[in-house]
Amino acid sequence: MSELQKPDVGRFLSLLEVVPMRRKHLDQVMDIERRAYPNPWSRSIFESELSQGVTRSYIVALRGRVVVGYCGTIYVIDEAHITNIAVDPDLHRMHIGTRLLCEMVRRAWDRKIRAITLEVRVSNLGAQRLYQKFGFQPAGIRKGYYQENGEDALIMWAYDIDSAEYHERILNIEAKAGIDLESGRRRRHLWG
Repeated sequence: MSELQKPDVGRFLSLLEVVPMRRKHLDQVMDIERRAYPNPWSRSIFESELSQGVTRSYIVALRGRVVVGYCGTIYVIDEAHITNIAVDPDLHRMHIGTRLLCEMVRRAWDRKIRAITLEVRVSNLGAQRLYQKFGFQPAGIRKGYYQENGEDALIMWAYDIDSAEYHERILNIEAKAGIDLESGRRRRHLWG
């Protein structure tokens, strides 16, 4: 999709729905996975992750019935690990990744999570900038983490996500991206 064909970001986001990933979404998830990654996860990995219950959270961003992105997280005590996040390559720069990360953070708040980690390719500077916006900071390197080419992964952490300051950060990110989570539904997040 060319830049001229991309819809208005604000209108696009207003029509975006984020819901739990289900098996019925996997054909579309796999299509994005294959286009987004040189070494994509298999369908059986996604099926296994979805069967893990309360220790996992997988969500999809839907535009109507079309999956345009997804994100997965593993929970361990008071920490979360983002396992993967991908957006339809034709819809990059539409704030879908931002929307997915905001939702994952809100789900982490519901679980009383205090810190979130992830790995990102050292060459993926765009993703690193997005994660830094969310307060993720470099914490180490996993040498040769990406098997298809031996590229290193940068380990990033966001700490104190349960703080009032971090809540304000997320509200500011949502406002700047034009994400209004409160209009379509009422969520209660008690912090303090």
